[in-house]
This record gives sequence, structure tokens and C-alpha cells, in this order.
Amino acid sequence: MNKIKIHIRNNHWKEGFLPCDKEGEKHSTITKEEFEKGLNQYPELKDKIEYLVDWDEDNYLSSMKEADILLGWQFPTENISEIAPNLKWIHVSSAGINHLSPFDWMKEGLVLTNSSGVHAKKAGEFGLMSILMLQNKMTQIVTNQRKKEFVTLLSKPIEGFKVVVVGTGSLGGSLIKHISKLGAEVIGVNRRGRGVEGCSKVITFDKIDEVLPSADFLYLAVPETEETKGLINKTRLDSLKSTCGVVNIGRQSVLDYEALRLKLVKNELSGAILDVFSHEPIPKESNLWDTPNLIITPHISSARHGNYIEMVLKIFFKHLKLFLDCLLYPSPSPRDGLLSRLP
Repeated sequence: MNKIKIHIRNNHWKEGFLPCDKEGEKHSTITKEEFEKGLNQYPELKDKIEYLVDWDEDNYLSSMKEADILLGWQFPTENISEIAPNLKWIHVSSAGINHLSPFDWMKEGLVLTNSSGVHAKKAGEFGLMSILMLQNKMTQIVTNQRKKEFVTLLSKPIEGFKVVVVGTGSLGGSLIKHISKLGAEVIGVNRRGRGVEGCSKVITFDKIDEVLPSADFLYLAVPETEETKGLINKTRLDSLKSTCGVVNIGRQSVLDYEALRLKLVKNELSGAILDVFSHEPIPKESNLWDTPNLIITPHISSARHGNYIEMVLKIFFKHLKLFLDCLLYPSPSPRDGLLSRLP
């Protein structure tokens, strides 16, 4: 069997896109050293592959002419069938893939996988921190600090408070495990209404209006899809209690940020923590910077210092072994063969 050719595409940081600064670039780069370190865990694969570690467009067109696999995050999708006629599988180094939609560029038989689950542990800890910050009125305390006002703001333990978690996958699910252990009542919202450990009940997206008025905290952890875009609009924000706190670690498109901002200005919500933005970094002229009772975090809910790429490559190499098994022991459909073996 000929060696499988892998094109590894890294991206230099640029404003308005991920990675959005030098630090982000450093922790999202797949280096030759990192790749070899991961490959060493699978010595049986070494003689079966060859790879190129690349940046942006440096060698993209020439390398992709023969590539069987593309590993990376952002890449041009236009005419990809002509650019990469041998391409069989793309693995995205993030959990989110909405930046590649719509997926009409995908040719028949091409497999697209992501790094789902890689963010779960960090996201769960960030989510727990965020809910507890809101419960302890830290957004209001920070606002008072800016105004040099020393105001006593008391709070209760989280036990018995209601947290509505929209998106119960690896990110939302990780928070649910933490917060439910502290005695909070958790209502999950997902596409199918499937049960989730730690939730008192789970509903579908179309039933969300039934639970928003009773939420003490609204936690958003969903990707951008046609179903989630605009899900939490002004009308739904208006249905929340004035004591409710809001956290978004999913995508900005899920939540009306301007409507949220105005409610915070009017003290119609207790506070909010926003970690995701359509344009990153946020423009300096954005009204969000000076919004009271709002804490902005620079897309760090799911990033892990130091070993993020190591975790991505663990997923990739497990999939790569399955990919090669499919080539050696093909099913009637190579794509179905690979998909049937993926975890």
C-alpha cells in the first residue's frame, strides 16, 4: 500500500479570526515535534504515512494535490475537490465546525470529523466558575469596583437555584456534572430532548419558552446551526427574571448581544459573562466594554494551556488508525466503513 499523505495546516493569527493573538497561535499550532510525539504512541503507523507541517497558503495548493488527509482548523473550501482530488478525510482541530458551513463544498465520500470532547474538562470548570461568580454577584462587584463603590452584596449558596443549560453536549454536560453536585436544579435543553445525567428534566429547543421565566441562570453552550442562530432573542431575554444571570460559551449568533447589553444597562438582568464573539478580538469601540454587570473573557472557556494540541492529536491518531484499518479491510463504502468504526 502506498503511504498515506497528510497535510497539516496551521494558521497564523489575524484580527477577526481564530487564533486572534500570538498566544492563541502558540497554543493552537501543530508542530513537527508535537506530531512526532503523538505518532510515537502508534509505532505501527510510522511506515504507513508521510506528512507536511504547513502554514496558511505556503504549500497548500501543491501539497493538497496528493493529500489523502487534511488536519487543521481553517482552510479554503472553494473548489476543494479540484484542489485535492485524492482527499478522503478532514479532521478539524477544534470541536466547532460552523466556520466551514454551509457544507455544500464536501464531495461525496469525504469524511469530516472534529475534536469533540477535547474542551470538556476545562469548559466544565469555566462554567462552574461563571455560575458561581454570578451567584456571588461578582459581575456587580466588579462594576462597583470600577466606580470605586464599596457596596455589600450578599448571596446564598447555589443549592436549590435553577440553571437552564442550553446545549448538553461535552461542554454543557461537563458543567452540569459539576453544578448538579452542588445541589442546583438543572434543566437541560437539546435538540432531541434526550436525558442527561445531572438534569432534573431535559426539553427540546422548541420548548425553551416554558423554562426561561423560572431560570436563575441561563447557560448557553451550543454551536452555531440553523436551529440555534437567534435562539435567545430579545423576546426570550425579556422573559427572564431580572435576577437571572447569563453565560455564553457557545457562539455569539445564539444570543442577541445588543438586547442583552441594553437589559444590563437597565438593570433588568443581574449580570452576564460572555466568552465568545463573532469578531475576535472585540473592536475597541464596542459598547460591550463599558456595559455594567458584564464580564468579558477572551474566548478562554474551552482553551487549555500547554497540552491542547496533545489532546487533539490523541483523537486524531485514534481516528487515523481506524482510517488505515478501513483501507486494509474496506467495506463496500469506504466512507461508511470509517464512520462505523469512529467512536
